[in-house]
Amino acid sequence: MKKILLLLLAVTVILASFAGCSGTSGGKDNTTNASSSTQSGTSKDSALSGEGDTLTMVWYPNESGEELKAARDAIGMVLEKATGKKIQHKLTTDYVIAIEAIATGNAHVAFMGAQGYIEAHNKNPKVIPLVVNSGASGTLKDAMYYSWLNVKKGKESEYMKDGKYTIDNIQGKKFSFVSNSSTSGFKVPSAGIVSHFSKQDKWKNLKSENLIEGGKDKFFSEVLFGGSHQGSAVNLLSGKADVAAFCDTCVANYVELAEGKENTAGAVYRVKKDAVDPFKNFAGQEFVVISVTPVLNAPFAVNTEKLSEKTVKAIKDAMMSDETAANKEIFVPKDSKFKGLFKEKERFVEVNDEWFNPIRELSK
Repeated sequence: MKKILLLLLAVTVILASFAGCSGTSGGKDNTTNASSSTQSGTSKDSALSGEGDTLTMVWYPNESGEELKAARDAIGMVLEKATGKKIQHKLTTDYVIAIEAIATGNAHVAFMGAQGYIEAHNKNPKVIPLVVNSGASGTLKDAMYYSWLNVKKGKESEYMKDGKYTIDNIQGKKFSFVSNSSTSGFKVPSAGIVSHFSKQDKWKNLKSENLIEGGKDKFFSEVLFGGSHQGSAVNLLSGKADVAAFCDTCVANYVELAEGKENTAGAVYRVKKDAVDPFKNFAGQEFVVISVTPVLNAPFAVNTEKLSEKTVKAIKDAMMSDETAANKEIFVPKDSKFKGLFKEKERFVEVNDEWFNPIRELSK
């Protein structure tokens, strides 16, 4: 796991400099309008690229819940103002739906994880990343979130050795991932598990694909996929899984730090009393983080086969503007009760395809 962490951090710093020079509950499959304010008409270069008066933005299951509607709408309104087009939000229950939508052009814009972006770009090179949310520095240097491995409170002693947390005992357990297209819910944790256990003779040939299916002769006794980070967390809290992978940002609206330091092994998190579905029935329950790995922030990607250069530039400029950075429904203050996606002091910064190479490296 340390090898994965160091690889991500080292390459992130290098590529952040390069990029600077070059430039998170399942919802139903449906679409809703971000707002009613639109401008009619289509520019000449828009017509050439197949644009109409409406642009579709697709979201992963993690961001498709009703509690995040206002946050989605806030971003949609930025795009509406910038392009003069109506924004239609496509909500999904499966990562594959979102990836296919942006790759095939059924969606113009997508908010997706690094691994999902890579898969969409492989399917259609015209899919490119525009921006990611920065870290608190306002730059790419700390533009990362965290992939966690978690166990229920009361079970954490089983994953300790010499006073430190270890993943040595996850083998043979019931394990929950998010989706095999999830960066922090599969790609990063599976790479870390393979790196750790392949040093043992018994598991020297272990590969990430061996972790997808459980069984008597498999690495895990049972493998579940939550379909979203929230779903994977619920698999843990409900007792369906002994260990679960999910990320910090996707459960941030539902849990609070109860003990320890956030995003460190040993941190204890508690489900909030007012948590909505799918956590409503687990209020007060606690889990412990036993492993933490930094992950490159998720991009907003566009399909340039379906969008004109003018529209792409308008979207990028609007998202990177000081006005958007100051929008408290997009970059939410710490003491706010608004359910948002990003934190105050962050902002959207330009990113390119090469910035995601550390995630690609995990497949080699």
